[in-house]
Amino acid sequence: MPSEKKISSASDCISFMQGGCELKKVRPNSRIYSRFFTLDTDLQALRWEPSKKDPEKAKLDISAIKEIRLGKNTETFRNNGLADQICEDSAFSIIHGENYESLDLVANSADVANIWVSGLRYLVSHSKQPLDLVEGGHNTPRFTWLKSVFDDADVDGNGIMLEDTAVELIKQLSPAIKEAKVRLKFKEIQKSKEKLTTRVTKEEFCEAFSELCTRPEVYFLLVQISKNKEYLDANDLMLFLESEQGMTQVKEDMCLDIIKKYELTPEGRLKGFLTIDGFTKYLLSQECDIFDPIHKKVCQDMTQSLSHYYINSSHNTYLIEDQFRGPADINGYVRALKMACRSIELDVSDGPDNEPIICNRNSMTSPLAFRNVIEVINKYAFISSEYPLILCIGNHCSIQQQKVMVQHIKKIFGSKLYTEMPLPAESYLPSPEKLKKKIIVKGKKLPLDFELLEGEVSDEDEEAEMSRRMSEDYFGEQRLIKLCRELSDLVSICKSVQYKDFDVSMKNQSYGEICSFSESQASRIANEYPEDFVNYNKKFLSRVHPSPMRIDSSNMNPQDFWNCGCHIVAMNFQTPGPMMDLNFGWFLQNGGCGYVLRPSIMRDAVSYFSANTKGVVPGVSPQVLHIKIISGQNFPKPKGACAKGDVIDPYVCIEIHGIPADCAEQRTKTMQQNGDNPIFDESFEFQVNLPELAMVRFMVLDDDYIGDEFIGQYTIPIECLQPGYRHVPLRCFVGDTMEHAKLFVHIAITSRAGGGKAQKRGLSARIGKKAREYTMLRNTGLKVVDDIFKLAVHPLREATDVRENMQNALVSLKELCGLPTSSSLKQCILSLASRLVNSDSTPSVNLIMKDSYPYLESIGTIPDVQKKLFNAYEMMIQESRSLIDGADVIHEKLLQCQKTGMEFHEELHSLGTKEGLKGRKLSKAIESFAWNITVLKGQGDLLKNAKNEAMENMRQIQQACLSSGLSKASSTTTDPKSKRGLESIEEKDTGEENGRL
Repeated sequence: MPSEKKISSASDCISFMQGGCELKKVRPNSRIYSRFFTLDTDLQALRWEPSKKDPEKAKLDISAIKEIRLGKNTETFRNNGLADQICEDSAFSIIHGENYESLDLVANSADVANIWVSGLRYLVSHSKQPLDLVEGGHNTPRFTWLKSVFDDADVDGNGIMLEDTAVELIKQLSPAIKEAKVRLKFKEIQKSKEKLTTRVTKEEFCEAFSELCTRPEVYFLLVQISKNKEYLDANDLMLFLESEQGMTQVKEDMCLDIIKKYELTPEGRLKGFLTIDGFTKYLLSQECDIFDPIHKKVCQDMTQSLSHYYINSSHNTYLIEDQFRGPADINGYVRALKMACRSIELDVSDGPDNEPIICNRNSMTSPLAFRNVIEVINKYAFISSEYPLILCIGNHCSIQQQKVMVQHIKKIFGSKLYTEMPLPAESYLPSPEKLKKKIIVKGKKLPLDFELLEGEVSDEDEEAEMSRRMSEDYFGEQRLIKLCRELSDLVSICKSVQYKDFDVSMKNQSYGEICSFSESQASRIANEYPEDFVNYNKKFLSRVHPSPMRIDSSNMNPQDFWNCGCHIVAMNFQTPGPMMDLNFGWFLQNGGCGYVLRPSIMRDAVSYFSANTKGVVPGVSPQVLHIKIISGQNFPKPKGACAKGDVIDPYVCIEIHGIPADCAEQRTKTMQQNGDNPIFDESFEFQVNLPELAMVRFMVLDDDYIGDEFIGQYTIPIECLQPGYRHVPLRCFVGDTMEHAKLFVHIAITSRAGGGKAQKRGLSARIGKKAREYTMLRNTGLKVVDDIFKLAVHPLREATDVRENMQNALVSLKELCGLPTSSSLKQCILSLASRLVNSDSTPSVNLIMKDSYPYLESIGTIPDVQKKLFNAYEMMIQESRSLIDGADVIHEKLLQCQKTGMEFHEELHSLGTKEGLKGRKLSKAIESFAWNITVLKGQGDLLKNAKNEAMENMRQIQQACLSSGLSKASSTTTDPKSKRGLESIEEKDTGEENGRL
């Protein structure tokens, strides 16, 4: 078992630095040198060798250091030709001297970089104070608390206890830790002292706990956000929650409540600060879970047509194994309904004693009584969700037993049955809200003008299809089945009809009719007619069922069909694995109610979307998802691994699932022989063009496996991600959460200016208008329509320019502040404030409000090196102002073009005929019209969002300037001008009448 000493204090960092290590020195001329760096024993200077300089010159005084930056955040890194080959998390820079020069370094791992950064920051911040913690730090609140814990358990009061008792004590304080690891640590400590005993002293107990239970990555984070203290006070915690965790309106008393709840030391709770153990406990709590709690309740609009939602659906619900060997089991229904499945299958056949049965007709073993199944469904139907439940009835019964079915359904479900017929005057299905606690029967229906009590309808059941495939008459006539009037009358808004083609369906299909597609049929249509499939699904429900050839009950990829807007993608809930993980993760996002509202681009009556799009979706702002995999905790050995010890070699794989343009996969390096607390420290970026349809799947795998490599996974929609430092609870193969097994990650989501391919770092702020990609309108070939759309060309360019100019100015400011583009504006202002301070700790600039905008005014002269930063801030305010002041006028022009264009929507066919367009040319004209409307609406929405973002930025700047001392106004006596500034920005936010922003 590995037993290397972990970093758990500032003294550990400094000891490591004094021992020295090799670091790579990066130069602007694309040269990289290896040098051995050490810290002087008197802690006054940093030295490196070999060097051509005099030994007294190959050094850097700690007193000359202005700032230490983690990551590739200097001009040297951005301009170095080899920078792409350097790991972001292993790079750091020391900014020093009056001219703010940079010493740019790369460690051999992120862990080593963190040690140098933490140690140097500590030394810089304590340069004017005695380095008390460097001497050992055994009088800290943590050690005082640990000693009291030991004393309470030391019943004899001898200052010594049995090893078994000490092990149990550490296990109580840290339940996730392995007993064998604790015993090994005690043996190590005692061996180093040349002791041979099974008793543990107080000092040994404290030492073992510190080394075993201090997570270095959490320690480095704590030091960073506490400004180099070894604890967080309420102020530190407030800044952390706002600038890193994306929280707003955080108050001091809220932070004190968190401290009281999670801090373990009595002194910390009394004085209001978090030590490393309290901070670790907080980060592991539900409050720092990756899943946004807003989505744990129903949070989407549930009043739209049923055809605007994805519906959680099971296939062959009565099976708990595969399709051939699997017996029917009533628990299949219980499990599916408890998982908020809202569409379940009942495959009904004639049974003995005139009682219908549910069974797998390819294997007539252990059938279920239809009545018993209905009773179970009635009992569990609305336990996990109150939204409508669809019963997909596969009817293979005689007329006589169909009547028995109807009796049972009516008697058991009673008023829950929804049998209202669709109204001819309406064109859309009722909403899930209107259908709450209703049971909808999906099945075949006799024609309404059909007066007989029974008749023949086609059999489109998938199992019947499989039986036909295996028989000689597969290509013969479709089989007909007899249907009784009573069963037909139970079917209202889910009447099963056969799909022929989209032209026929769009002309003749009623909104109360539903088509079922086999997996192969749906895949073919999705590939050949993706736009038509999306448009069809805006109005009519569709159901996709797995191929009948999947006799092992494996699952299809539901994402392929969600991308086309298919509502009911039937899954074999009895078969765990990646596809079921996607289904489970997807339906978590709306309170787990079984219904998820589709993206607006797939709901709007006139819009253009193709599931096969290879790039930017018109009108949707592409986002960049930044994921840093920091560490893992308590990974178990793969369940199916055989002939192997307990040691694993884990790595993390990140998968993005969504439209084809968004699908991606990246992996971390492998951590050798460490499943307890592997430190990965690797950062990844993914461009996501349609975030509303995208999911992230974190997978932990064993690189040295025998038999099985799967350790755990977690699948989450991008819409549900919380930003900042988060823990990811891993799930096992069958989907249950594993105790203590987690990933520690950092999440940030930023806008990608311009769309298209991700730009290289450092170039992002210098993308000129010439290189800018504008979303172009298409020519419809209908002159009167095209003349209207031409009026939108200029405002579209203006909308893109004001948005991207603001984004580029923001990126430029972040880069000059030495921050990554994923950082928040609040972090930017805090960094800016620390630079614009004179030697006597007074600010060299002051916040003033001009026309409600937060400008910075210099007090005296600003050093040349800081003028660039000052100018970048001025430019960002200027571009934000241009956007806020000009957005309404541009939006009005776009809205007017959209409204005028829509007036021709109903006349497109007749206009096309006049212009001589028909067939494919007419279809292309209608498609181009939909594209243009989508672009106009989408760009208008993007402009609206950008204006809101810019106004929020202005508010953030004012608040950050107040808290960082760049404003004369204190938190208690706010300057009237500043107060007016905030109010006026808020007033600007309320003008959304008459289609204006």
